[in-house]
Amino acid sequence: MDQTTQLLLLILAATVGILATLVILRRQRREAAPAPDSPFAVSTEGEKRCPKCGMGNLWTDRNCISCGGRLPG
Repeated sequence: MDQTTQLLLLILAATVGILATLVILRRQRREAAPAPDSPFAVSTEGEKRCPKCGMGNLWTDRNCISCGGRLPG
């Protein structure tokens, strides 16, 4: 093996190592990302959310006051 071949193999090995490091860092960053926020406020106590439009309704309502859709529960 001459020096040119050895140098090319060394460059190839370094490139593979750098790419592997970037893939690992990208995966760790993606796993550590926080969950997306909910579009609803934190305090919805005493309310039912309409599954169609997201409107807050009293817990005693059977139908949504905005769209008229059936509420769960």
